[in-house]
Parts: sequence; C-alpha cells; structure tokens
Amino acid sequence: MAKTTLVLGGARSGKSSFAETMAKRYKTVVYVATAEIKDDEMRDRIRIHRERRPLCWQTIESPYDLEKVVFDQNKKADLVFIDCITLYITNLLVMPGNQDSSQIIDKIHTLCRVCEEITSDVIIVSNEVGLGIMPENALARHFCDIAGSANQILAQRATEVYFVISGIAQKIK
Repeated sequence: MAKTTLVLGGARSGKSSFAETMAKRYKTVVYVATAEIKDDEMRDRIRIHRERRPLCWQTIESPYDLEKVVFDQNKKADLVFIDCITLYITNLLVMPGNQDSSQIIDKIHTLCRVCEEITSDVIIVSNEVGLGIMPENALARHFCDIAGSANQILAQRATEVYFVISGIAQKIK
C-alpha cells in the first residue's frame, strides 16, 4: 500500500528541506511545484528550491490541477512530491473566476482520494497557518480558514504527519 506523508511547518521553518531529505531515499521522484512566479522575490525562492533538488528529479509545475497531475504520475515514479498546498490554495483563491471555499475543499478531498488510490508514495508539504494572530483583512482570514481545514483533512488521511519548527522535525502521526 502506498504511503502519504504530510509535512507541516511555518514559513521558512525548514519543512521543504526536511521533506526533500526524506524524498532522497526514493529512486525516482516527480516534484510537483505549485508556485507561480509573480515577482522577483518569488523567482528567487523558486530558484533556491530548484538548486537544492537533485537533477534526476522530474519537475512538473501545476498551480491549479494538482489532483490530476498526481493521478497522471502514478507508476511513473516511486514518489510524487507536492510543494506546497498553501500556494495551491492561494492560486485557486486568486485565479480568474476564483473558486469558493467549498470548491477548494472538494479539490483537497479529491487529492486525498487520488493519493490513496495510486501506487506511488506521496509527500505533501504545507504551511501551518494556525499559530499566528488573526489576520486583519477578510481575504487573509478566508485563506487561513481554508488552509486550516485543508491541513486537517490531509493530516487525517495521511499515513504519517511531521511538524517542522526551526529545522527540527517532530513526527506527530
């Protein structure tokens, strides 16, 4: 049975580095990147992530159709690595004809179902957004609500869950 691992952490916590170290145990890896380059700062972040990854990993950029891409990679790799869910949610919230929260949560449930059905293992990276203060604007609060719900769904259905703080990972499930 395939294993789904969720890696949570705050911004710049080391969650992606930790997850990438786990992924290096696999012979073939498909890295599914959800980030979109919208400014120079994001371009630099993406460059740093790319430079850190092994050259043998295949990268697929998928800002909107994550569940379809994961399904399509079944049996093409030992591991499908998703980085990250919170950027995926952001993309869905701000895309033209943006999706409402129920549509986004439906996509998270579909992603979970796909992860349970495929034979490749899956590592999913996501930001824990529930440890800070309540955001002052409505869009940010809406995002936190969706991301918090998505993380709960993913954690419930994952085989393993890790929480990363200051580069130190703690297995919580």
